[in-house]
Parts: sequence; structure tokens; C-alpha cells
Amino acid sequence: MLNVNNNASVLKQEILVRIAKLQLEGNLVEGVHYIPKTMIPKNSPSIRCCIYHDREILRTRVIARLGISVEDIDDDKQLSDYGKEALEREKPTWPMLTFLNEACNGCVKTKYLPTNACQACLARPCKMNCPRQAIEIYDHRAHIDPAKCINCGLCMQNCPYHAIVKIPIPCEEACPVGAITRNKETGHEQIDYDKCIFCGKCMSSCPFGAVMDKSQLVDVIKHIMNGKKVVAMYAPAIGAQFKGAKVGQLESALLAAGFSRVWEVAIGADITADKEAAEFVERMERGDKMMTTSCCPAYVRAVQIHAPELKNCISETKSPMIYTAELAKKADPDCITVFIGPCLAKKREGFDSDIVDYVLSVEEVSALLAAKEIDITKMEAKPGKYNPTVSARNFAKTGGVAESVKIRLKDDSILRPVVINGLDKAGVKNLQNYGKINAGTVPAPADCPNLIEVMACEGGCIAGPSVIMNPKTGAALLNIYANAGSKELVDGIPPKCDMDEVIKNEK
Repeated sequence: MLNVNNNASVLKQEILVRIAKLQLEGNLVEGVHYIPKTMIPKNSPSIRCCIYHDREILRTRVIARLGISVEDIDDDKQLSDYGKEALEREKPTWPMLTFLNEACNGCVKTKYLPTNACQACLARPCKMNCPRQAIEIYDHRAHIDPAKCINCGLCMQNCPYHAIVKIPIPCEEACPVGAITRNKETGHEQIDYDKCIFCGKCMSSCPFGAVMDKSQLVDVIKHIMNGKKVVAMYAPAIGAQFKGAKVGQLESALLAAGFSRVWEVAIGADITADKEAAEFVERMERGDKMMTTSCCPAYVRAVQIHAPELKNCISETKSPMIYTAELAKKADPDCITVFIGPCLAKKREGFDSDIVDYVLSVEEVSALLAAKEIDITKMEAKPGKYNPTVSARNFAKTGGVAESVKIRLKDDSILRPVVINGLDKAGVKNLQNYGKINAGTVPAPADCPNLIEVMACEGGCIAGPSVIMNPKTGAALLNIYANAGSKELVDGIPPKCDMDEVIKNEK
């Protein structure tokens, strides 16, 4: 995963801010056409062959930020036409991702390359350990024959000078389920959506920003400007994305941005934790081997497609986003619900939901606040009347869901938890192994876990593909945010969250 502080992220964010400003000014259709030229004026240094090619790539980025797939765009249509199309759209369109072929670098096949650091040493461990005799030493350095190399990496592992480097295809390397492959005809990468779990790792790892999520910001701003009751529901991870902000200031900022009400999704996390703990006890009493958490939609989709033997172990409890949306709709049936999170997979979950109308990333919300010149740190703190538990807010970090279940058990000695911290290729194989244990095709070890928490992102939601804060900093901020005004435990167990009581208090 690339550091969030990179030029591709800055560029994508600037496009969002410009689109939001134009829309708020009522000038989106007329003004969007000029974004490429104003962002890349004459005499700008070019990234590709020339600024005209750079502008063309920027044009496709603008189309993606308008919420439109770029794979089949019409070259004869103007950006203003796409701006009009975005404003007339009634709901988000499939899929959540779009691939910019023009931006894709068409990376070379993954390979290992000896560098000038090679000392042509006497030991020659690279050559001695190569299983295909693909390495020869001449001209005072190692050379690898690509026709013989099988990319096993033993040469790199054995070089004492670290003189052999691996040159990967970042998106293929990052995808845990092999959903990205090179199109042999075009030379560019392509996504197989029948395999994709929408973890967003390809999006956050591509150095050229060729994989983009389709923004829903235009849709949300349209409803706000039309005077609709648009409700914001922000995930616990979002509370840790704005440095210097105190609990309650984000609520004020979102209200100032035009949302009619703000719900903290940690409320839904309390409901999820209560129900998941009760479900775990019920499953263990009936003799189930294991239960897995259900909060991460990327993980749930990974099981459904790539580890089906584990499907019946997924908790039937709904995610915090869904419970919060139920609260919002119960409080105001006519409202438009907007989930705000750091996650691409939530856009897929929202797409499949009848009660979540839109899903915005923290990138999109940050752009909206910037367009309206709202500084969160200067807002009056207006936290909601319901104060979530520490464990609910800690859903955003790895281990938080399992811990929330544990502290709600009257007898936690029955619990044998394990946490899968990030879904990479090894993590998916781990899931498949648990599936075999569940199916009985592999004997269960004596210490086999009975509660499995899975987070697709290493570190948890605070390291999601759309975060704007470095995950390490986000983790520190989450700790401060989670412990701010936390609920007291009753006999060591958090009080249950009652939906009717929450709605009554919020009113």
C-alpha cells in the first residue's frame, strides 16, 4: 500500500474539490469542461509524453470522479455532457471501481533484476541456489536469463548485498484473490468482478492512480441542494481521520455542510456487538465448530467466492452500517442515508442495501468540507446524545470486534479467538484452511479457534483504501477518540444498546 501522502492522491482530491465547488456554485455542467486545462496549464512539466496526453488522462479522472465508468467512454462527448449525466443519475451505477487504461503504465511482467550493487562475489549464492540455472556471472555482475527464470525469488533471498530486486506489478501483487490480470491484447490490467472482493488494495497500491473508485459525491450534493433530508452516518474510523478535531466537531462540520442529521455508526457497532455476542453463545451451545465476524464486507465476499466451505460460519448479525441505517430510517422514514467510511467494500455493501442510499469515502467528505471552506477544528463540538462504548469505536482497528464480543460474554472462558489482520494471498489461504476444518475434510487441532475476526485491511478500517490519514497516526487518534467520554461498564459488561431508546434520546 502506498503512503497516503503521494501525488496521485493529491491529484484525485483536487479534482473532487473542484467538482464540489462547481456544483455548489450551480456551475458544474459549464465549468467541469475546463478542469483539465486549469489544473494543467500551458508550459506545465509533463508526466507522460506531453501535457495534452496528461490532460486527456485527467479528463478520464474527472469522469470517474463524476461517478461514471471510464472503460467505455465516448470520445465525442464533452465533460459537460458527463456532468449533466451525473446530475441526472438517480442512483450509483455498477461497478464501484473503474480502470483508467490511459493512466495504466502497462507494467512489465513481475521479474527479478540484478542491480549495480552486485559484487560478482566468489560465493555466488544467487547462482548456486537457482533451481533453473538461470543466472550467469559476467561483466563483473550477475545476469538472469528471463527465458529460464521462474520468479521463485531464491536469488534475491540469498544475495548478501541485497543486490537483486523484485520488480512487481503493484496491483496484481496487492490483489489477494487474483482478480487482476493483464489483457493480452491491450497490455493493460483488467479486473474480473466475479472474483473481486472490493478490498481496494489495487486502488491504494497503483503508483499511477489507474484504479479509481467512482465517486457518489455529486449525487449527495444534489440532494442536499434540492433540500432533501440527507442524513450522514460516519464510521468509527472517520472519527480518527481529522487531526486536531475533538469528539463532536465532525458532527458540527457535517451539519454545516448541509446534512440534516448526523449518526455515529459506533451506535450501530454497539448493536452489532450485543447481537454477535449472543449469537456466538447460541452457536457454541448448539455445537458449531466456529463463528466468524460479519462486519467487513470484503471478507464476507471473499468467503462467498473463494472460501465457500466457511460460509455457514459467518455471523448472521448485520454490520454496524446497516443497524445505523435502520436507526436513521426509523427516526425519519423519508431521509436519504449516506454512510461515510474509509472503505471501498462498503460501497458494494451499500449498493446491495435497500436502506443505505449512498456511500462516501472520507476523501469525498474531506473534499466537500474543503469546497465549503469548513475547518473541523474550529467548529463547536456537538456530539450525539447517545455515547457509544469504547469497544464500539474500536471496531475500526484489528482485534476490536473480537474484543467487543469477549467483554459482552458472561463467561469468556468459552472463547478461543483468532484475528486475521489483513487479507493478502496468505490470508485467503488461511480462510480456506479454516473452511476445510469446518467441513470436516481436515481434522481440527486441539487449540482450533471458535471465533475468527477478519479485517481485509491490515490494521483494520483505519488503514482502508480511502483514508486520508497515515494509518499509524490514525491508530493513535482512534485511541484518543474511542476513549473520549466512554460508557462505564456494569459488572464488567457494557450496557446493551436499545434502538428505541437511542431514537427517543436523539429526538
